[in-house]
Amino acid sequence: MAVQQETEWFSTWFDSPYYHILYKDRDMQEARHFIHNLLVHLHPKPHEKILDLACGKGRHSLYLSQQGFEVTGIDLSRQSINYARQFANERLHFDVHDMRHVYRQEEFDFILNLFTSFGYFETDTENIVALCATAESLKHGGKLVIDFMNTDKVIDHLVAHEEKEVQGINFKITRGVENGFIIKTIDFEDAGEHYHFEERVRALRQEDFLEYFKMTQLRLVETFGDYDLNPYNQATSDRMVFVLKK
Repeated sequence: MAVQQETEWFSTWFDSPYYHILYKDRDMQEARHFIHNLLVHLHPKPHEKILDLACGKGRHSLYLSQQGFEVTGIDLSRQSINYARQFANERLHFDVHDMRHVYRQEEFDFILNLFTSFGYFETDTENIVALCATAESLKHGGKLVIDFMNTDKVIDHLVAHEEKEVQGINFKITRGVENGFIIKTIDFEDAGEHYHFEERVRALRQEDFLEYFKMTQLRLVETFGDYDLNPYNQATSDRMVFVLKK
């Protein structure tokens, strides 16, 4: 019997224990290096509030909190937030929340949406709604950082087929581009059951984001191309890191 996901792939895959097994070895050192560079560049004050938007299991929220800031992490995955709440304290909070809805009106000085945690929705309208809702949570003069893959480079270097064994589970992974999405399918068996999941991320390019930003209260002030905050180059950069101001 095959176990299938629901229509919105992220609502089941991110809550699956297999998601956390497959990605358990993500590079925390690289992530902290990036966040450190952002903090040096943005220079938030100790009393200012930071929202970690799509925070997952809260590891980056915890790191931000350890740097002395008041941090809230939100994510759609209830399982991830339940895990993250073990780190909670007076200056670190976690909530289950869908970014398509306003979280708290004009509450935050900085909002960070990092590591390609955007573009999961099926339509441009939903992506714009999510951006507008995020802007509503920023104070006037606050800044939003969106870190997204450099889509052209990712597509050019896409690995079509891969097998990866983690904790005794053999994950069979395929990647491709279809109807404006970069799609990763994940198939595996465990305890006699066959599982199939799919990740779908919009193949958004710089010009797509620029059109989105026009629909919001946000003004683009800087674009970087990697975690060292070097200038963005469409052909060679690994990332698109947008800094926007309300």
